[in-house]
Amino acid sequence: MTESPVPHEPPIYRRIADTLRNRILSGELRDGDRLPGENALMAEYGVARATARQALAVLINEGLAVPRRGSGVYVRLFRPIRRHGSRRLSRQQWSQGRAIWDADTRGRPYTVDEIHVERVPASEAVARLLDTDDVWIRRRRYSIDKRPVQLATSHFPADLVEGTAITAIDTGPGGVYARLGELGYSPVHFTEEVRARMPTPQEANLLKLPAGTPVIVICRTAYTTGGMPVELNEMILDSASYVLQYDFDA
Repeated sequence: MTESPVPHEPPIYRRIADTLRNRILSGELRDGDRLPGENALMAEYGVARATARQALAVLINEGLAVPRRGSGVYVRLFRPIRRHGSRRLSRQQWSQGRAIWDADTRGRPYTVDEIHVERVPASEAVARLLDTDDVWIRRRRYSIDKRPVQLATSHFPADLVEGTAITAIDTGPGGVYARLGELGYSPVHFTEEVRARMPTPQEANLLKLPAGTPVIVICRTAYTTGGMPVELNEMILDSASYVLQYDFDA
């Protein structure tokens, strides 16, 4: 008769992280509470500082905690944004003067800042897609519950939108798609490409991402009835803040 193999025990830093995670998810530790520091974990578990640091890093990388320089590591609970790919872009949403983001936030407070609008030469890839040499770009940052969650940069053919509200800071009710509709270029079809990567230093700074947090990159192109592309939008999402939902029939 052979002996049953002994289950492999996870390393001590993982067990410490599991204990802290359970305390967070059970509600014992709440959003904003300070987690036990490295010294406290070293004393409680009899481990080296590097081990205590590894345990806290696990929770930071999972998005459950955030370090504050000179203060410690704090619980960072956040109800994910459910981004419904088709519902948010429906004509009914923007044609009635509602922002696309209203579909995502469902009543949660959000802000838009870091807004930058200018006319620039199109990159080779954008010029090829939009068939233009120059584009108007709109850069902005979105925050929900005072937490930055997304960076977005939209590109529009310059001659198409020159002198319109699309080139202003405030585009008005319904946003850019409502304004495109008024110009006779209503979007009727969208394509989105989704991938994941690590953020650039600038993206990590603007989104206030803990070390090791990846981003989701979504590139969306909007087309008119005749198949004319009228916008290319690149969105950088904090991966810990989103659930992406796409509904389709078999």
